[in-house]
Amino acid sequence: QVQLVESGGGLVQPGGSLRLSCAASGSIFSIYAMGWYRQAPGKEREVVATITSGGSTNYADSVKGRFTISRVNAKNTVYLQMNSLKPEDTAVYYCNAGGARTIGNPGYVRDYWGKGTLVTVSS
Repeated sequence: QVQLVESGGGLVQPGGSLRLSCAASGSIFSIYAMGWYRQAPGKEREVVATITSGGSTNYADSVKGRFTISRVNAKNTVYLQMNSLKPEDTAVYYCNAGGARTIGNPGYVRDYWGKGTLVTVSS
């Protein structure tokens, strides 16, 4: 099994910055893609940014130019640097490991989710 733990959330004023971290642990063989998703109050969960093991990135239009996703494959860790934060960025942010394989059964591919970390942007 794979466990994902997010950290770095908190309260920040509009225009401020936060850096989220997510560390995957367990019997990991490989993770194809890692990403960040968020869910605001009363809204559905949406993708924020993703990054593959090869370094290819994708961003939601709403965060392009403000957020940067990065990954350290050897540590199974993904980061999300969030700058110029807006009140509409307020949400629970979830870490995702996509296309993950475990050492015990590397032929079985599935996704794993973290429990989330709350980001509140307010003055």
